[in-house]
Amino acid sequence: MKIVQASEITQEVVKLSICACRNIPHDVFQAFQKAHNNETSPLGKEILSQLIENSQIAHKKQIPICQDTGMCVVFVELGQDVRVEGGFLEEAIQKGVALGYTEGFLRKSIVNDPLFDRKNTQDNAPAVIHYEIVEGDRLKIIVAPKGFGSENKSALLMLTPAQGLQGVKDFFIQTLENAGPNSCPPLLVGIGIGGTMEKAALLAKKAAIREVGSSNPDERYANLERELMELANSLGIGPQGLGGDTTVFGVNIEWYPTHIAGLPVAININCNAIRHTSIQF
Repeated sequence: MKIVQASEITQEVVKLSICACRNIPHDVFQAFQKAHNNETSPLGKEILSQLIENSQIAHKKQIPICQDTGMCVVFVELGQDVRVEGGFLEEAIQKGVALGYTEGFLRKSIVNDPLFDRKNTQDNAPAVIHYEIVEGDRLKIIVAPKGFGSENKSALLMLTPAQGLQGVKDFFIQTLENAGPNSCPPLLVGIGIGGTMEKAALLAKKAAIREVGSSNPDERYANLERELMELANSLGIGPQGLGGDTTVFGVNIEWYPTHIAGLPVAININCNAIRHTSIQF
């Protein structure tokens, strides 16, 4: 049995919250450079050049990549042989997010009530936390701040089984066309297919932080990922929606078994600030 102290979790989440808002992952930076090399639109190429420079400045000066430092989404993989001592895991993470956004001088964007009061909580907490119980004695925490320019353009649709593969493609294209420039392309698009309504949404969220350039292990879904990426880039929306070849860096799909009467599909759009970082205890 591995013992992890709650105070240690809080300290690490503070670091993750700050680091994720200031540094894009290496695979995302490589995707920027690849897109810049391949882009045929002069304006699109110039915008990609500016986005690369922006990420370099953020890293060098340790300032946020984007003014919208997002709502913190946290994925926790908790080994069944791990015990947290000295406090509750949930409280340790929420405290870490609050301290991280305060000490890092990151924009605080969370309101305490979504409909009536809408008063800023002043520390960007609470985060949205997803837990998964796994085998072994490891505790992995992924912090993924999510801006709402792109989050607001995400969508979920309960298709019928008869709508099938073409229904998924049509919904994907419709969602990207509706998003247009407002989702800050180039994008990484996560798609969740199957399960129930909420399961599809969670799958899409997890897919949206999967490594750029990775493929679903099921060849059928991997082929669909490639086809949807080509379809998206053929739309001509381009970097920042000003035209070009690079509307998306990639399309990642995660799937799960579902009911015979349904075909849930969720699409989670990640803008060009694809932020996430992790630690494993």
